[in-house]
Amino acid sequence: MDPRSLERWLPPEGMTGRVERFDPRPGGGYRMTLTYRDPGRGKTDADTDVVEVGFVDLVPEERVVQRVVFASDDPAFAGTTTMTWRPASDGATTLVTVTAEDVPPGISPEDHAAGLASSPARPAAFVERG
Repeated sequence: MDPRSLERWLPPEGMTGRVERFDPRPGGGYRMTLTYRDPGRGKTDADTDVVEVGFVDLVPEERVVQRVVFASDDPAFAGTTTMTWRPASDGATTLVTVTAEDVPPGISPEDHAAGLASSPARPAAFVERG
């Protein structure tokens, strides 16, 4: 629950992130601007995706439920997605299962899965580097 750590590991491959506000409690949330390394792919403007995230439920070591609001003038990319992150540890490793409901229709299941798949490697590298 550290905004600088989120900036380092949450953005999908090919993007950087900047947390603009952070309130880690149910009813709180954060705003993150994701910037593409290759300009012209953004959904909020040519270079960025902006997301407003509200924490619905935070249960340490059990689940994080977020409502993610995508800002875009294009209705295909605008909308609110509910994401649930559930960690499960076997003592040596932690598997995080992420479910997403109501993803905007302009974000294909393949693109959404690819973005989510590129993010988990970042926390592992972050933890290993200390």
